[in-house]
Amino acid sequence: EKIMATQTDKTATQGTRRWRLLGGVLGGVLLAALGYTLYWAQVLRYHQTTDDAYVNGNVVQITPQISGTVVAIGADDTQFVKSGQPLVRLDRADAKVALDQAEAQLARTVRDVRTQFATSSQLEATVEVKQTELARAQYDLERRGRLGASGAVSGEELQHARDAVRAAQADLTAARQQLAANRARIDGTTLKDHPPIRDAAAAVRSAYLAWTRTE
Repeated sequence: EKIMATQTDKTATQGTRRWRLLGGVLGGVLLAALGYTLYWAQVLRYHQTTDDAYVNGNVVQITPQISGTVVAIGADDTQFVKSGQPLVRLDRADAKVALDQAEAQLARTVRDVRTQFATSSQLEATVEVKQTELARAQYDLERRGRLGASGAVSGEELQHARDAVRAAQADLTAARQQLAANRARIDGTTLKDHPPIRDAAAAVRSAYLAWTRTE
């Protein structure tokens, strides 16, 4: 009886061990399955591999509006960029020099045109002076002509008076021509809409655009 009881206990102990071992194996399998499920949900579901894949995308060529030396790149190939984000910067030194020169030329042109307007006023005054001188010379010639008829003035003095009238007439004609030539350059215009100033202002705008297009 003792021998039979001992064999029964050994059989029960072995059965318990097998169930424990089976339970441990099953638990390990379930734990591994759970871990793989979590790994797939968080990592593998977003990762794909293939030996023969093609990627479709929009390729946009960026071309500068001016030529220059690249000094900085603000984005790499395939990098996501936002509207208005600087992509490439060109060297601004030459563009800045051109802008400064255009602004200086505009200032010189404005000064020259202002001088033309001022010169026109001076020429108008000169014409008035020449008209007065001619009137004085004509009056002197008439007076000497009346005196010459009575013999009070010599013929030489009368000739000098005639020469003075002709000289005054020539001076008046020259002054009027200078005034007309100067008026032809400024009449019907102001500083704002004078053609040379408009050209110089357009050159400044062009240089400024070139400066801004370096980015």
